[in-house]
Amino acid sequence: MLQKMSNMISYINKQNSVYRLKVEFFNFVNYTYVIVDKNSRQAAIIDPAWDSNKIISLVNELDIKLTTILITHLHYDHVNMVNVLLDKFHPQVYVSAKEIDYYGCDFKNLNAFNDFEIINLGNTQITCLLTSGHTVGSACFFMSDSIFTGDTVFIEGCGICATVGGSAEEMFESIQKIKKYINPDLRVFPGHSYGKIPGYPLRYLIENNIYFLIDKKEYFINFRMRENQKNIYKFV
Repeated sequence: MLQKMSNMISYINKQNSVYRLKVEFFNFVNYTYVIVDKNSRQAAIIDPAWDSNKIISLVNELDIKLTTILITHLHYDHVNMVNVLLDKFHPQVYVSAKEIDYYGCDFKNLNAFNDFEIINLGNTQITCLLTSGHTVGSACFFMSDSIFTGDTVFIEGCGICATVGGSAEEMFESIQKIKKYINPDLRVFPGHSYGKIPGYPLRYLIENNIYFLIDKKEYFINFRMRENQKNIYKFV
């Protein structure tokens, strides 16, 4: 079910709602997501960035309790509003143990999670899936009908693997892992959009995203790391 609210679209089922926030700073454009458990009115925010006013306004408008911050990876454009929200709402912050160990992290209320660990948000269960490749400890978070992929995969492609701790080989394995464990009917909510609006079913990526179509690791690595790419965000 789709519903308009404050110029945003919310994805709603019987147990929870997902609100998509487009947040921007000059040429940086990210998507931040808010999950609301309907029973408890507890909320989790994924990768809060750039626009604290927009985030706080949504929390106030929905009259929800922000208890949880979920971080897909520690790049600045995915975490730069964490401390603002910590100071105002005092939520718990969740980052993968691998990400913390490799890059370091000093957020207050910090919790380290491991692969397939479940985080409870009221009656909503959110499962952590480690998907390294863009960073050492990148993770996705999934529920019964949604998966939040950060910079692991986008609707159109996958994250770059040339950053510190990145690995095209691990990115290949992470995409195979997503194909193996995630229901193809789940909606995909990435950290960025390069032409397609977040919310396509995973089935669409499996059938159309070139990085899901390459099934040989060597070919995948060579293509992802190919030289003379005109733009790292042009995926073909």
